[in-house]
Amino acid sequence: MRGLLTLAAVTVLCAGAARGADRPEGRAFATRSVTLARHGMVAAAHPLAVQVGVDVLKRGGSAVDAAIAVNAALALMEPVSCGLGGDLFAMVWDPKKNSLHGLNASGRAPGALTIEGVPADRDNTIPLHSPYAWTVPGCVDGWFALHARFGRLPMAELLRPTITYAREGVPVPQIIAGAWQRATRLFTGKPGFAEVFMPGGKAPGEGDVFTNPALAHTLETLARGGRDAFYRGPIAAAIVAFSRAHGGFFSPEDFATHTSDWIQPISTTYRDWQVWELPPPGQGLAALQILNILEHFDLKAMGRDSADFWHLLVEAKKLAYEDRARLYADPRFATVPVEQLLAKEYARRQSQRIDMRRAARIIDPGDPRLQEGDTTFLATADGNGMLVALIQSNYTGFGSGYVIPELGFGLHNRGAQFALDSTHPNALAPGKRPFHTIIPAFLGRAGTPLMAFGVMGGDMQPQGHVQIVVNIVDFGMNLQEAGDAARFHHTGSSEPTGTVMNDGGVLHLESAVSPEIRRELLRRGHRIVETTGTNFGGYQGIWRDPRTGVLHGASESRKDGCAMGY
Repeated sequence: MRGLLTLAAVTVLCAGAARGADRPEGRAFATRSVTLARHGMVAAAHPLAVQVGVDVLKRGGSAVDAAIAVNAALALMEPVSCGLGGDLFAMVWDPKKNSLHGLNASGRAPGALTIEGVPADRDNTIPLHSPYAWTVPGCVDGWFALHARFGRLPMAELLRPTITYAREGVPVPQIIAGAWQRATRLFTGKPGFAEVFMPGGKAPGEGDVFTNPALAHTLETLARGGRDAFYRGPIAAAIVAFSRAHGGFFSPEDFATHTSDWIQPISTTYRDWQVWELPPPGQGLAALQILNILEHFDLKAMGRDSADFWHLLVEAKKLAYEDRARLYADPRFATVPVEQLLAKEYARRQSQRIDMRRAARIIDPGDPRLQEGDTTFLATADGNGMLVALIQSNYTGFGSGYVIPELGFGLHNRGAQFALDSTHPNALAPGKRPFHTIIPAFLGRAGTPLMAFGVMGGDMQPQGHVQIVVNIVDFGMNLQEAGDAARFHHTGSSEPTGTVMNDGGVLHLESAVSPEIRRELLRRGHRIVETTGTNFGGYQGIWRDPRTGVLHGASESRKDGCAMGY
């Protein structure tokens, strides 16, 4: 439920404003204490998936083994967010080599799909829930790429728990059940959707047991046949046949030529800390740009209980998202000026464009040239110091809504993030990767990554990353407090699909932000929408204490999951 607020209406929004009234003196509000362990840790959006990962660690698996096993379990247990028909990105901290590795396991547009062949929606974007939005699913190749480099246990052993759960059934928790039920209103008529995800003709409710024997069979096929079973074998054949039957553009060659890429993470310093993200076509660069802008302001002195604090974060976000809209794209098809966008001098100039008295409605693009020049996130850690940040997504909930019954999973719709303007860097082209929203992250000091973290939820993700970092660095919060603290989510910025902000967008605030702050933000020109639901993202994080080796885990209070260690 949501509604646009006025100055008169905001005075009634007191519910939750005293959220932290009973907190221990000197501590920020938290729903629970941080989870502590020495030998391994998993944080994810479903408790049973977390348990699967911890069991893998106990059997001697690496943090990467645990991450793969957890992601496979979530494909069954949280299909509203992720699955084998989606994409994957990951970062792995390898303490043995003192190296941070990045993996882009996203897919590319079919070779037969061109801009001219797409019937655009009214806003000149690709129809969101249609075969025109299909790109090759990269998730499974990502699993096998990670496993080949960092795995210890056989892949069949990592998939076995999910195979068992898929056949015997798994109870659906509250938040996932709610998202599932909302999705049926949109996807009931899509090919294959009801057959797999509406047993008995309806979405499973909270506590109902969901089975997916077709997914169990697909995972068994992967366990026997490996990665090629998906991209060169029976699974690819089934996807291509389904595509041909329902107006898609996939060919066997699209799958046979698919590869994941190991890439170098990008980073910036914030105060005396360091934050790592993955480069475009993902949007992690936006989080780093926002932090570079915020570094020019004393957030601690402002305090979280001031309108200046919230106004500044939103305005910095608007600036970075204008660059995101016009410059982020597949670097193999377009030149993305990452170094210039990350330059501290550019951030200084951008910071000077912020008017602390008034919210910007239209933002002219910055010039990065120097004067002299619904998603799931999980984190895992093992006793050897390896940390993994992995994010995997169908894009919009169940993705396109098109489901292949004999495989037990649906196809994502990440291709909807392409632009249909042929002059745009992110323009649709055969074999090209679209702009991507899913981003894993690391936080650390002195060049050493110490914390794997992420915040789920479309364009919320860079905004969420920034708020987690600010809470830890500027306000001294622990992992759980940083995630539980009230958040903003600004929508309506210009997008890489070609749409342009001309009204300042919309600011969503959680109920713990006081009526006084809301009134002042309204006075400055922000359009505030009162929102209930999960659009403020979903956070997981694991921190490794460099002195003791103790692992600290935190899980999003807005989701069903948890952090668990041993």
